Amino acid sequence: MRIAIQSGGRLRQGSLSLLEGWGLHLSRENGRALLIPSRDGEAEIVLVRHTDIPQYVQYGATDLGIVGENVLYEKSFHVELVKRLGFGRCALIVAVPETSPIRCVSELEGERIATSYPNSLRKWLKENRINASVIEICGAVEATTVLGLADGICDLMETGRTLRENGLIPIAKVLESQAVLIRSRRVTEETDRFLKRVLRGNDENICSRAVEPL
Repeated sequence: MRIAIQSGGRLRQGSLSLLEGWGLHLSRENGRALLIPSRDGEAEIVLVRHTDIPQYVQYGATDLGIVGENVLYEKSFHVELVKRLGFGRCALIVAVPETSPIRCVSELEGERIATSYPNSLRKWLKENRINASVIEICGAVEATTVLGLADGICDLMETGRTLRENGLIPIAKVLESQAVLIRSRRVTEETDRFLKRVLRGNDENICSRAVEPL
């Protein structure tokens, strides 16, 4: 059984700790290794880029994955969301400069918003009947308002520290996110037994549903 987790970033340590708590005693990590076997041979942990995890699960390269719920919301994947895991909580928010006159959602009409989550932002704008330009940025978006590229940003916020350091204030929440457990639709008997064992007694948190596309 293979489980994909984040190779580096805010969900990595929480994912490893969770798997250890589920009884997967992992071998010592090698800094360059992409696979971490459990000492009993029950599983292999696959370390990959965060946004690639759903694809590894979708195509059956891994049986399970731990990923931010925001990644599933941004794109359509054929995977099943099994459980919300309660760590890695954050929110996708819209923020504007402190000096901006914009203070509510309706005032975004006709403005430019920079984001690394264009699909999520477009869906939210449509739901709120706001006609705004979406500028897709692959990296950090905070500089876009300083340099005049955008009037606001849409980005993940965990503590708000980065926003404050860049003179930005949140004005709206697009969605809330946390780490979730996903599984392939081609689940094996071994994986099914593992899930029943580790999730026993937590049925109220088990979703076991297909992820809905945008």
